[in-house]
Amino acid sequence: MSLQPGDALTSHNFGLQIDGVMVEYLAEVSGLSLEQDVIEYQQVSSQGKAVTKKLPGVKKAGTCTVVRGMTHSASFNQWISESVAGNMGSARKNATIMVMDYQDNPVKRYNMRNAWCSKIDTSTVKAGEAAALTETVTITFEELVIE
Repeated sequence: MSLQPGDALTSHNFGLQIDGVMVEYLAEVSGLSLEQDVIEYQQVSSQGKAVTKKLPGVKKAGTCTVVRGMTHSASFNQWISESVAGNMGSARKNATIMVMDYQDNPVKRYNMRNAWCSKIDTSTVKAGEAAALTETVTITFEELVIE
């Protein structure tokens, strides 16, 4: 069942690609935002009136947080390890949060340039608990391009 004109995307089918390779399906993504400075200046019009103008400034770098089930994804784990070790030559990757439709066709991409993992948190481990373990990973990026 593909999307029809006017249908909204659903929030349950998305994953993470690193350098174009799908490495992980995710449980949650938050904080993904695109922001840029606003330059404001004033000038006088030909009629002698003060006019305020706004221009786009420099795009800002950002962060997002992803939650994944604690699995053994070799590519994702290697990326985290290289980031935490400070091996920035190999840790900086182009990563994409990809949103898919019901048939797993990509319909929206959030491309993060020079992304790396800056923080990792694990869920609480508790004896007798019957819950899935998760990892929360903060991804830092230099540029976000939305397709």
